[in-house]
Amino acid sequence: VQLQASGGGLVQPGGSLRLSCTASGFTLDDYAIAWFRQAPGKEREWISCDGVSSANAYYAHAIRGRFTISRDNAKNTVYLEMNSLQPEDTAVYFCAADSAPMKRLCLVLSDFASWGQGTLVTVSS
Repeated sequence: VQLQASGGGLVQPGGSLRLSCTASGFTLDDYAIAWFRQAPGKEREWISCDGVSSANAYYAHAIRGRFTISRDNAKNTVYLEMNSLQPEDTAVYFCAADSAPMKRLCLVLSDFASWGQGTLVTVSS
């Protein structure tokens, strides 16, 4: 079970990026995928979760209305579309997957079983 996060980079304030999280060794159909981020000097925080079969999608208050999570099961990939990026969005972004009963519906958002390696997003002028 492996997750590969990609798509990070340097973007100006107000810009957009799309992160990808591609799974290998398993199919995403029965997994929730969550995105977390860790800013310099801060603890890792949850920002979004897409439940199994995309039945539920959740967003943290800080990014609601600006970020959109989606998945393409045919490509075994989950995306995080990030718009109106601000300097406070600068962080390493991680994707994580879990199929446990509560986590697969995004009802529990901690201790996900499988993690990607992280991709750095820097928002700066």
